[in-house]
Amino acid sequence: MIRLRFFLVWLLMICFGMSSFSQYRNKPRYEKFDYKVLETPTFEFYHYLKNKDRLYEIAQWSEQWYERHQAVMQDTFYYKNPVVLYNDHADFQQTNTISGSIGTGTGGVTEAFKNRVILPLTYTNQQTNHVIGHELVHAFQYHTILGGDSTSLQSLANLPLWMVEGLAEYMSKGRQDALTAMWMRAIVLRDEIPKIKDLANPKYFPYRYGQAAWAFLTGLYGDGVIEPFFMYTAKYGMSISIPYVLGTTQDSLTLKWKKSLKDYYNPLMKGKSKKAPGRRILDDKNAGNLNISPSLSPDGKYVIFHSEKDIFSIDLFLANAHNGKIIRKIASSAKGGHIDDINYLESSGTWSPNSKKIAYVAISKGSNMLIIKDIESGKTLQEFKFK
Repeated sequence: MIRLRFFLVWLLMICFGMSSFSQYRNKPRYEKFDYKVLETPTFEFYHYLKNKDRLYEIAQWSEQWYERHQAVMQDTFYYKNPVVLYNDHADFQQTNTISGSIGTGTGGVTEAFKNRVILPLTYTNQQTNHVIGHELVHAFQYHTILGGDSTSLQSLANLPLWMVEGLAEYMSKGRQDALTAMWMRAIVLRDEIPKIKDLANPKYFPYRYGQAAWAFLTGLYGDGVIEPFFMYTAKYGMSISIPYVLGTTQDSLTLKWKKSLKDYYNPLMKGKSKKAPGRRILDDKNAGNLNISPSLSPDGKYVIFHSEKDIFSIDLFLANAHNGKIIRKIASSAKGGHIDDINYLESSGTWSPNSKKIAYVAISKGSNMLIIKDIESGKTLQEFKFK
């Protein structure tokens, strides 16, 4: 039963992404999209985009990613793979290609059974390109395992999430990534590097730790190790695939993994204080477990930030920037009436020059909107909707 539960959690995470704290409510449907189809040698793009140059650019990126991933995964799509494109994240959250709600933190989805890749355009070309590359790794993972003659849906349960999401990050970002480097540097500094077998523990975020682990493995064995190690783990589990494919033991691999991280990061931190500059003003003692996207007022008195402090949604709070005391909740999608969501990942909010008003991005009836509020009263001053 425990194994079955883990498998179901794994499948939900891989299919729906890291959509933390999504609301328990029906998925909103505000718009009817007039889909058209663009066919390329490998894909069928279902879209309603009016900018053809943008569409062709995305199609070209997808074909380029396919060629790169094909060389590594040693697999070929014999039928054109479906890709569903949305113009923005608010439209993406209305998709009916999968069941269940999609949170703000979900950048894209690849569902297993029809191998459909579903994603929105993001705020930057670089991020959109990365999401395409990441999701197409999942498309190859599903296609390879579900289409294999000795693997099936049950084989997915043998794969720890760090191998799956970490591989998608490694193959779409490469071995050098500033965000992952920050995580790895922190665990080296605290002497908290996990064992290879412990990477399956949910407390080790699979995207960051997984990317670092794959960078380590390919640094030792080359990219040619990816396909056999991934597939053999899917068939028999990691405890068998490590000695069979890598020719070593888990303990020996862990020693090399820890030495690799220490040898790389310790020289960068030599002579530097272990204590971070400044002081912590917001943490789980006075706010929530997740406190993100802070924005400091120009006069230095206040900070607005997003937090799941009140459990039901990720809300926008105002706090004293000197002692972290929370003054009031500024906005909530759970109680906002016409507000479906607050875009806390792509927009942290901004202040007026006199520190008396703030502006932030919210989603209302399937569209992005800009809301301006008065700090003193918490009253909404203006709302701007864009066509």
